[in-house]
Amino acid sequence: MNKRTDTIRNLFAQPSSEALSADNKDLETRRVPAGAVRTMKETFSDIERENEALRAQFADSARVVEIDPSLIDPSPFADRFAHDDDASFDALKQSIAERGQEIPVLVRAHADGTGRYQTAFGHRRVRAAHQLGIKVKAFVRALTDDDLIIAQGVENSAREDLSFIERATFAMMLESSGRSRAVIQQALVIDRAEASKLISVAKAVPNEIVRAIGKAPKIGRRRWQEFADALGDASALKRVHDATVSPAFAKLDSDQRFARALSAASHQEARKSSAEAPLAIKGLDGQVFAHCRSNARELKLTMTNAAGAEFANFLIARLPDLIQEFESSDADDGATQQS
Repeated sequence: MNKRTDTIRNLFAQPSSEALSADNKDLETRRVPAGAVRTMKETFSDIERENEALRAQFADSARVVEIDPSLIDPSPFADRFAHDDDASFDALKQSIAERGQEIPVLVRAHADGTGRYQTAFGHRRVRAAHQLGIKVKAFVRALTDDDLIIAQGVENSAREDLSFIERATFAMMLESSGRSRAVIQQALVIDRAEASKLISVAKAVPNEIVRAIGKAPKIGRRRWQEFADALGDASALKRVHDATVSPAFAKLDSDQRFARALSAASHQEARKSSAEAPLAIKGLDGQVFAHCRSNARELKLTMTNAAGAEFANFLIARLPDLIQEFESSDADDGATQQS
């Protein structure tokens, strides 16, 4: 039993406190801010919902069955990017191989009546059992689509292991399939404002780019919103697309892929390349005798022939005259514009 479950059980197991005396002079009616009241109500609603789910699990605990994993299909409402968490999956599979499956999955009978099932939660446990060649321990319940979505979302939210973009994509997919905002909020255990932010970001970033980047577990809402804002024009989308199809992109981990895509979207890669590209300086004979690199703060001149040192001394001697000529040129330009 985890700490969270124990807390819920203890809350509902506490005896009612004795009524306070009406003579208690310290009791006063105080105004409580509306936001605090709303937060308390939402907190207790979450607790009540989780407690109800806990009771249902205890009630059905005697009905654990073993099912061939080849008969279990994924949820029709995927909330996790497939095979993007290999390290943790390998650890889970090893744990099941050594100690067995300790926590049953939740499934429902498939609506087509073929004897197959659909997973509400426990997709990775089902996949691990399939690879290990063992049966899956499962609760089988009658679930509507909304029931399945809420059970699936609450279980993942309790573990807090879905990344921001996985949650955003899940929320948008639910809305696109006709689910109400209320169901989306319950499934992800979020309020209306957070649901709107998730869906807004997911709509702004094309799905093929999201899938190319992956779950990006360390990237939160602020940076995904920055990325979504940067994709406001066709040129940014093209730069990101070009970046994601390069062979080097696929070799990066998911967080690094996000950083590369963000740089491409915000034109940082283009600016960096432009700043770093050296300018070849040719003489009257057409031969390159120097390369120049410059940005807003510095200029670097690299000589490429044997006379480089002599030319450098010549240039240093001429710099005061060149600066005076440059300043005079600016002054002449200003006078011309005024006239």
